[in-house]
Amino acid sequence: MIEVTSSVKIEESEIQLDFVRASGPGGQNVNKVASSVQLRFDVRNSPSLYPDVKERLIKLAGSRMTDDGILIIEAKRYRTQEQNRVDAIARLVALVQKALVEPKLRKKTRPSRTSSAARVDEKKRRGVIKRTRQYKPEEWAD
Repeated sequence: MIEVTSSVKIEESEIQLDFVRASGPGGQNVNKVASSVQLRFDVRNSPSLYPDVKERLIKLAGSRMTDDGILIIEAKRYRTQEQNRVDAIARLVALVQKALVEPKLRKKTRPSRTSSAARVDEKKRRGVIKRTRQYKPEEWAD
C-alpha cells in the first residue's frame, strides 16, 4: 500500500515495476545489471483515484502518458535497482499529490469605472504629446 495522502492510497497491485538495463555510469556493471526501473500505473482504470483527479493527472503527466491511459515513469538516476525503485514510487506519489490539488477557479472581473476613465484620460494625454511632435511644413514656412 503506497500512501499518497491520509485519504488516498494506491494498492501495490495497481503498479507494475519492470527492471531494465540503464545507460550511463557503472562501468562493466552497467552491461550486466538491470538497475533502471520502469513504473507503469494504469490511471484510467485505477479504483484508488477520483475521476477529477484522474483527469488532472493525465494532463500533468503529458508525454509520460500512453494512449491507453497508462502512466510510465522511468527512474535511472541511481546505480542500484532499489534506489531507482524508491525514486520511481516517490515521483509517482509527487505527481498524484500535485493532481490532488484543485486549481483555483478564476473569478471574472471587470475594470472599475474609475480605472477605465483613467485609461482613456492617459490615452488622450499621449495623443496630445504625439500631436505636438508632428511635422507641419506650413508652420515652418517664412
